[in-house]
Amino acid sequence: RRKAGARSGGVTLPIARSIAELYESRPGVTAGRLGAYLLTATYQSICMTAAMFFTGQASNPMAAQIASSSQDPVKQFSVFAENRLGRLHDLTALLKANNVHIMAITVLDTTDSAIVRVIVDDPGLARELMINNDFPFVECDVLAVEISDESQLAGVLATLFEAELNLDYIYSFIKRPDGRGALAINVEHPEEGATALSRRGYRVLTQGEISR
Repeated sequence: RRKAGARSGGVTLPIARSIAELYESRPGVTAGRLGAYLLTATYQSICMTAAMFFTGQASNPMAAQIASSSQDPVKQFSVFAENRLGRLHDLTALLKANNVHIMAITVLDTTDSAIVRVIVDDPGLARELMINNDFPFVECDVLAVEISDESQLAGVLATLFEAELNLDYIYSFIKRPDGRGALAINVEHPEEGATALSRRGYRVLTQGEISR
């Protein structure tokens, strides 16, 4: 506010005064020619500028969150495992033996095989382990949205609906710090989804934030 006031007093008002005097409009009888209008317009612009500077900073944390989530998105592996006894155990045991922690997991079962969707705290090491141990997989970015409890699920889904984003699937994290939950969401445009959710006040997690 002080900056806006100093800028107006040191720059805007002298200019307005000079223009008014150029048209021989001064305080008193001739004020109505131009000076009164210029001062009123200047006063209104000061109020608007001060409000913009005062409230403009509110968007900075949200912008920072959106930027960080797009630069460090949460990675999901979709692992293709033949439908036989113990194959899921083999995968989880492999990760555990190498200190890779599973943060979220869901399994889609089909007749001949299963798709194990998993989010881990060390995607680089998990990728190397699966390649070296014959676990075929694909990977993609997903939204990881922190929620306080199940009551926020409807709000998260409503936000994505209002943004006209198709949701392919959703599942929950196993555990989050401080007892807070989180959802893993696959949408058609993750960056747009992150922006929409952040604007509504939801925290979109990055890969770094879910890593131990």
